[in-house]
Amino acid sequence: MIKLIILDVDGTMTNGQITFNNSAEESKSFCVKDGLAIASWIRLGLHVAIITGRESKIVENRAKELGIKHFYQKIKEKDKKVQEILEQLSLSWDNVAAIGDDLNDYSMLKKAAISFTPQDGVSFIKANVDIVASKNGGSGAVREMIEYLIKHNGMQKDFLNLWVKE
Repeated sequence: MIKLIILDVDGTMTNGQITFNNSAEESKSFCVKDGLAIASWIRLGLHVAIITGRESKIVENRAKELGIKHFYQKIKEKDKKVQEILEQLSLSWDNVAAIGDDLNDYSMLKKAAISFTPQDGVSFIKANVDIVASKNGGSGAVREMIEYLIKHNGMQKDFLNLWVKE
């Protein structure tokens, strides 16, 4: 059973564009559908980690907004950080699904039980993951991953019951 999802940010949770204004302030856009799925995953009692190679206050704010407790920036060796999280949570790589779009994600993607990349992930990563999403980064790829995992875990009813009361 997948209990922990690992999210890259730029190119996965976002479209990969980083915009700076004249004051050198950064901006990014996140997909609200991804956010609802992430928050739902957490409400189901499961875990989410953001591991990114860059540093951004915007991403920190998004992680807080979604209730993501495992948030790490400026990480070069993502698989080593995942291993630390697994030890904290008493989980194994068999419990991990990860999504990333570029070469710096490769080490964690290769170790994850199920690996994903957005449709616009780089070709090397697309050739080396289990699932290539039909959506691009920042446009629902994370949502697509979570919906796949909800089905994989047999939790469709629990997932829907978070929002749909009949």
